[in-house]
Amino acid sequence: MAVAIRRTQTSSPVTILKNTAAVGAGSLAAGIAYASLIERNAFTLREVTMPVLSPGSSRLRVLHLSDIHMRPGQRRKQAWLRDLARLEPDFIVNTGDNLAHPRAVPAVVQSLSELLSVPGVFVFGSNDYFAPRLKNPLNYVTKPTHRSHGEPLPWQDLRAAFTERGWLDMTHTRRELDVAGLRIALAGVDDPHLKRDRYDAIAGRAPETANLTLGVTHSPEPRVLDRFAADGYQLVMAGHTHGGQLCLPFYGAIVTNCELDRSRAKGASQWGADMALHVSAGIGTSPFAPLRFCCRPEATLLTLVAAPTGGRDVITHAGQSPSTVAAR
Repeated sequence: MAVAIRRTQTSSPVTILKNTAAVGAGSLAAGIAYASLIERNAFTLREVTMPVLSPGSSRLRVLHLSDIHMRPGQRRKQAWLRDLARLEPDFIVNTGDNLAHPRAVPAVVQSLSELLSVPGVFVFGSNDYFAPRLKNPLNYVTKPTHRSHGEPLPWQDLRAAFTERGWLDMTHTRRELDVAGLRIALAGVDDPHLKRDRYDAIAGRAPETANLTLGVTHSPEPRVLDRFAADGYQLVMAGHTHGGQLCLPFYGAIVTNCELDRSRAKGASQWGADMALHVSAGIGTSPFAPLRFCCRPEATLLTLVAAPTGGRDVITHAGQSPSTVAAR
């Protein structure tokens, strides 16, 4: 009996390699398009409850803004920022990097116009002092301490606009003020990313009579966080990390662009035994890296409530079940 043999034509290794490369290139292009056109502009409000106030204190609603990286033509971002006024926060903390262009000060001030009528404080970041510039992206991994500055930016004009409307500059300053019936004691430093921080200028035990003791910094460098913790601050707020900006599913941030560990690239966490930390993932990006992946641009509305007198602290995220704060 004759046996019929049917030959099946198979692709050559070269053809398979070409097809695989084409699929990979297509996936990469789609990912870049999503990260630059969609997620970068998917502005999000995140809501978090943090039990950090002294026992018996009433709640305080704090809007945390950071890393706006404004350019004059960013109309969508400007409209979204203006809409945040509807939240009617009690207090605003701006942790820097507002600018990304020499002519961006009017856009920032106009976008925050109504919010500037709310009590607030600010510190500056590197991209308030210097414009972004084109960098090798591998430096974020291989040379995390490398600094490369662009042209000077008009931070003095921005400072004047903020302070004229009532926001307080916390650069190397300690202050106490009353907000929503609560006493807040604050201290801030200049940008540790640029090594401009001079913590000794504000060193000293945080007042125990305040309902909230708050530290403010742009970059959440551990050396600065440790000093705030040692002085007894209940909460430190920072930005700079962009939440990692380009994150991987189930892994999170690849880098933080500072000495902070990846697990704290954004959101709330515990620093040491008694201090809480909140790091904003930020609102903007550098014009030379206009991408976000698995890390939406955000502002955060923090509802600060009285800390429990016993048991473990719990942070509650809006829309999620409470999660226990991880100890450092």
